Amino acid sequence: MHSELFGTLPDGSPVHRWTLERGGTRVRVLTYGGVVQSVEVPDRDGRTGNVVLGFPGLAGYLAHPGPYFGALVGRYANRIGGSGFTLDGRRYDLAPNDGPNSLHGGGLGFDKRVWDAEPVGHGVRLSRVSPDGEEGFPGRLTVSAEYTLEESGALRIAYEAVTDAPTVVNLTNHAYWNLRGPGGTGGHELHLAASRLTPVDADLIPTGSFEDVEGTRFDLREGRAVASGYDHNFVLDKGPTDSAVEVAELYAPGSGRVLTVATTEPGLQVYTADHFDASLPFAPGEGVALETQHFPDSPNRPEFPRTELRPGEVFRSATVYGFSTRRAPGR
Repeated sequence: MHSELFGTLPDGSPVHRWTLERGGTRVRVLTYGGVVQSVEVPDRDGRTGNVVLGFPGLAGYLAHPGPYFGALVGRYANRIGGSGFTLDGRRYDLAPNDGPNSLHGGGLGFDKRVWDAEPVGHGVRLSRVSPDGEEGFPGRLTVSAEYTLEESGALRIAYEAVTDAPTVVNLTNHAYWNLRGPGGTGGHELHLAASRLTPVDADLIPTGSFEDVEGTRFDLREGRAVASGYDHNFVLDKGPTDSAVEVAELYAPGSGRVLTVATTEPGLQVYTADHFDASLPFAPGEGVALETQHFPDSPNRPEFPRTELRPGEVFRSATVYGFSTRRAPGR
């Protein structure tokens, strides 16, 4: 494990890159936005390649912030409708950055901040203090994210946060997975242990109801090819849990690579990158984001799992990304 200077922001702030290696996996993490820049794992023939979308230099991330490539997003991942919520009888107005709504923490969310970094075991711990009122969110939030590699080569991201005033918190990583690797061909198949999803309106804000996936293209319980047309929060059958439980498997038949996702979270947003535009070096559908999370707009939906964090409580969340390969049929 080592760190190096990766670049400098326009204001002169240095950005470092940490390289983690264990169990056949190499991961590179940036202090800018907590970005997972690359994850290198072998395919079924032992050829190692990067399986997340990213840029070779800092300039790419600064020029293309909208897709949140590999970033740690917060203070509230996904959308909050109307860019505001009421907590304990008080209305808090947030910074709108997605039409009338707040997306992934606002215009200057956690993905655009430089984090402090220190080595921990087989990984790195990023931390920062989000001041009271940042992007409209109440409370001084002290937050950390540990990126560690397990003996198997699995990547574990564990989040913690505490606050000095009531607030809301929802954190995730926004990596786009492409298990084909550089130059790979073919698509992805996704298994997901979710019998329901949260339908949304025209602004992608949940209606508050739940829909069964049975008989629809959203039924991923037995596996289905996914290439486009997904930007939905799935309600995981397991619900919120204290320890990470496996909920998803992404498979690329062409390379044989398999990604498993285990999480403590109750939801998972599947996004097939349909909105990538011509300015990007990636095509629409080239990557699949699997964002473990609480549900969108939960601060305005008392029927959803709670996202409030109060003084004296500790927010904890963990997601584990496991890597393996599968032989081709007939081999």
